[in-house]
Amino acid sequence: MGVKGLQSFVERCCPEACVTVNLRDMARQHVTKNQQRCSSNITSPTLVVDGMSCLCHWYSCMNWVCGGQWTEYMEVLKKWVEAFTSAGIKLVFFFDGVVEEQKRPEWVKRRLRVNKDIIKIFNHIKQHGEQPGQQFSCLPSALATFTPFALRSLGQDVFCSVREADYEIASYACCHGSMGILGQDTDFIIYDSAPYLSVAKLRINGLTTVMYDRQRLCRNIGLSVTQLPLLACLLGNDVVSEELMQHIRSSAVAAYRRTNPAPYSGPPQGEVVLAVAQFVSSSSASAEEETGLIPHSLNVASSQRLLLKKGICSYLLPGHKDYELVGISVPPSAFEKYVSPEILKACREKHVAAEGFMVYSVVCAGVTECSNSLEDEEDEELLPQALVFKPCRQRIYGLLLLLGKDGSSVDAPAIREWFVFPGNPLKEADTVHPVPINIPCGQPSLDLLWFNSGPEVSALRLAAFLTVFDCLHYSDLHGEIGDSLLAALCLVTYIVLQVETLSEEDVDAYLSQAVCLRLKSPLELRQIELPVLSSRAVQLGSLYVRGLSHLLGANNASGCALPSAALMPWHGFDGRLFHSKYLLAHSGAEKSELLDRDMFSLSQFVQLKEKLLETCRKRGRILQSRPRETQKNLRYSNTSGFPSGADQAWRGETRRDLQHGQTWRQREAACGEQSGYENPETPQWRADHRGGGQSFHSHRSNSYEGRPLNRNRHPKQNRGRLHHNRGRYQLAPRWQHPPAP
Repeated sequence: MGVKGLQSFVERCCPEACVTVNLRDMARQHVTKNQQRCSSNITSPTLVVDGMSCLCHWYSCMNWVCGGQWTEYMEVLKKWVEAFTSAGIKLVFFFDGVVEEQKRPEWVKRRLRVNKDIIKIFNHIKQHGEQPGQQFSCLPSALATFTPFALRSLGQDVFCSVREADYEIASYACCHGSMGILGQDTDFIIYDSAPYLSVAKLRINGLTTVMYDRQRLCRNIGLSVTQLPLLACLLGNDVVSEELMQHIRSSAVAAYRRTNPAPYSGPPQGEVVLAVAQFVSSSSASAEEETGLIPHSLNVASSQRLLLKKGICSYLLPGHKDYELVGISVPPSAFEKYVSPEILKACREKHVAAEGFMVYSVVCAGVTECSNSLEDEEDEELLPQALVFKPCRQRIYGLLLLLGKDGSSVDAPAIREWFVFPGNPLKEADTVHPVPINIPCGQPSLDLLWFNSGPEVSALRLAAFLTVFDCLHYSDLHGEIGDSLLAALCLVTYIVLQVETLSEEDVDAYLSQAVCLRLKSPLELRQIELPVLSSRAVQLGSLYVRGLSHLLGANNASGCALPSAALMPWHGFDGRLFHSKYLLAHSGAEKSELLDRDMFSLSQFVQLKEKLLETCRKRGRILQSRPRETQKNLRYSNTSGFPSGADQAWRGETRRDLQHGQTWRQREAACGEQSGYENPETPQWRADHRGGGQSFHSHRSNSYEGRPLNRNRHPKQNRGRLHHNRGRYQLAPRWQHPPAP
């Protein structure tokens, strides 16, 4: 987010610091300047790109609400990269790899703010049956997850940060003599690094943009570059909140008005910046005070002074005289006993190179997070993706931390999850315990899966990957169907077994989309017409893409059983195509029409669906047909996204199918009042509840809600219920007695 109010101040009150530049000319000048400095080989001029700032500019596809136009997005990225490489400019991309705990409150605040926008998006869809305008636009779920992989596939250098990404970008640009930093974050004005170039002002055809000149800014406000970090902290940034320094700014504005009696006629924030700059200049520290970074004359409490020091240190780059004051995070030592030093090293290397996903944050930090997804908070039948995929994540944690151990999770470290979904206030992380996974063909160590080779190891990797999704029986399909289709089948099967309100029509839409995507060109995908949008299909599209990210995490944890490319959405999902298949499936279209009248596609679809139905039969999962009205121009209700008549009829069926007619929210609340659900004498119960966090019991880890996986178990054994002992996100059991042993 950068420094509060500084961007508008520079653009509105300091126009001389906003310099229009041509990046081709700038690159040539950069090369000439370096040639004059040294006679050694000169590499291509490098532009360091803040990937997170660019996402909203890269994703220029017309449709953003259906889950993402990933093939089209890839075309956009390819052309964007080619514009720079054709000009001889090398690009180096950085993406956020962690959320530092000191910035967690700001992260939470933003996530809750986006939740409010998502409510407006769904209200618009349900009222008008169409995508809202740009005032409510939202990036597709998991765009930040998959974009680094997309850029790597285009041959670009991509890095994920192990600390604050802005810092790593500024540090890299400074240490490597880069020609500039392309982004949209005023922190890059504060860092004493390469020139800050605006991606918002970028005109890709001519490669022109605006450079924010920090030297000219300093001359305008009467400060030196070394004083900018204190200015940033007093104005408010991600480390020092704006509210915390309000008394300093008020005092500074009062002093500014006394020394400048002429009325200020510019924007209000402009006066604040000028006043704080004058305050920083007038309270400049003496030589001995500078070692403490903060002037002794600054009247703040000791706790605030410590926070200010931390904020200032966050801007100090290698080579600064006070750089040794900068604290460097290290992985918690508590996790070292669960993995080898080689695994720790490999986790970090894969993470930094943007080759891994999820494993670094789990193994090296014990925390993971997921930003906002397009989920309708008024939909009481579809589970949020965070709950749908929680059992999967627990098995991934078990694969990473418990594999090859004695099988006990009692001593396993708890993972802290920050997952955004409707109803989660994000006041604290959810404590989630790993669940051991059992690979029938052996209990290898994680080191063996990651570092060894050979057919037997490949088979173990595949078994570990499939076991995470309870799909080990699909191993015979490996090599028989494409890896992308195998991944799609695993994902759809998992969703069906976790979400009992998923209908046969939903499954047909998922599978037909996966099969038909290979036949569609980017142009054909763009030209798909959607007569109406369904809010439910929007959420199902987002759910699927989040599922792909869990496939990716499981694949990384298992040592890459499948090529990562097979799990990328541009090879397996298109939002508009899925939405069109959803509308067709729920309108009762023939299967041949659903499969574009392509016989090979129809054959593949039938093969995949038969496998899925076979799994459902074995698990006691009855996949019902529940077609929903999808006629054009019908207005949508406020709860389900479908016309009221058809919606009420479907809800009647659902209520008869579900125990007590409860929604997932009601079942969660009811679970907190049930007393006979769990047996507190079991070791697993004690392990799950030591930290007071969420859990998914190991004795139910391969499960679907309320239906037995093991045919030797009691036929009414409750299985797969997600729960939380605080009662916040629990699902209630169907039966009052504990699960059978």
